[in-house]
Amino acid sequence: MTGGDEVRILRAGDRAAVAWKNGGGVTREIAAWPEGASMAGFGWRASLAEVAADGPFSAFPGVDRTLTLAEGAGMDLTVAGERRLVDERYAPQEFPGDAPTDCRLLGGPVVNFNVMYRRDRVRARTAVVRGTLALAAAEGETLLVVALGGPAELDTGAGPGAGPGAGGGRGTGTGAAGGPVALGPYDAARIPGPATCLLRTRGHAAVVTLAARPGR
Repeated sequence: MTGGDEVRILRAGDRAAVAWKNGGGVTREIAAWPEGASMAGFGWRASLAEVAADGPFSAFPGVDRTLTLAEGAGMDLTVAGERRLVDERYAPQEFPGDAPTDCRLLGGPVVNFNVMYRRDRVRARTAVVRGTLALAAAEGETLLVVALGGPAELDTGAGPGAGPGAGGGRGTGTGAAGGPVALGPYDAARIPGPATCLLRTRGHAAVVTLAARPGR
């Protein structure tokens, strides 16, 4: 599920905005697997969605979704007839993507970080962290790191406890020995396993661990 054997830095400024059919917002894709997959063919997909108006969410059969509020006051959702209040930033919320979901904005537009994945093909875990954290991806796993609130620094040449510029990690093409890489707001890094790295942020960063289910 790596889609390549090197760390890839995915800059926010390189993403195209795609308008929703109902005019309620736009989506910017961060990464997907398989790369270039359509909305009907992805195994997993991570994106940023700007929601500008009340209305229903699109349904995705067989898909689970993790939604994290990154900007704005939040949303009052109705998921399969049950109310789900999403009004805390940086707190991942999980719900089925094929359940009928209606959205009411609490106080104007919001920006959401979305991870969608086929529940029969992919395992996915999303955490939002801050401070300094050692990250590890096992063989067959992919880490996706996204700077959600404030900048971050990713040292892709560092093992647990290592400092900037430490060798031994998988190269990135971004500096000697896979040294520190600065991530601006909404920049991302896609890290195929096996790999270790060190993440530093005084803001908030999402760390998504993705792996194909056995036999997939």
